[in-house]
Amino acid sequence: MSPSVESRPVITLHQAGVCYRLKRKIAGSNRYWALNDVTLEVRRGETLGILGSNGAGKSTLMKLMAGIVAPDRGTAWRDPNEKITLLSLGVGFESNLTGRENAILSALLLGLHRQTIDKRLDKIREFSELGEFFEQPVYTYSSGMMARLGFSVAMEVQPDVLLLDEVLSVGDHAFHEKSAQAIRGLMESERTVVLISHDMQTIRELCDRAVWVERGVTKATGTVDEVAALYLA
Repeated sequence: MSPSVESRPVITLHQAGVCYRLKRKIAGSNRYWALNDVTLEVRRGETLGILGSNGAGKSTLMKLMAGIVAPDRGTAWRDPNEKITLLSLGVGFESNLTGRENAILSALLLGLHRQTIDKRLDKIREFSELGEFFEQPVYTYSSGMMARLGFSVAMEVQPDVLLLDEVLSVGDHAFHEKSAQAIRGLMESERTVVLISHDMQTIRELCDRAVWVERGVTKATGTVDEVAALYLA
């Protein structure tokens, strides 16, 4: 469901920059600006696609929107009434715990009560299609299996704003389609999704708008077709 023009913002960044301190200097400096000047708005109920090449700052941008990192310059505002969840490959799982144990831990950290989690574990296992691997330690998982587990937990937690960092870029085609259908369900329920994907077709199919970020700077914002044309050019 596409948002109306009057949809209110749930995340607003204005000239935001994030700087990392390096152990070794690069080009004579031990400071690296992963984001330099990013201005964007995420509106309630929309699905926003983030485009950019490798190293453009997209993952740092997601962490900034989630509140995991703070801007070193500019501003980052998040609606305090909206529950924001970041789902990123390899982030948030304890490798020595099983899929079941990680699902419980992740859901607890995302705000669910233990009694509610216990009731939803079967659905998480079923959606993930991990089978017996659900009871195995996560260090035995492929990247696609970790994506299945993380996505399945997020679907049961049902955050107000779901940030997906390349999660749909791994795994088999069947689970990709299943995940895309789940995202469409979120869209119909007027939840908000921000999606990073190198698959342009996924962005075109799922997103209402797009933002192009390159070298930590916002290059373009607009409809998916408008931004995709500039990005691909």
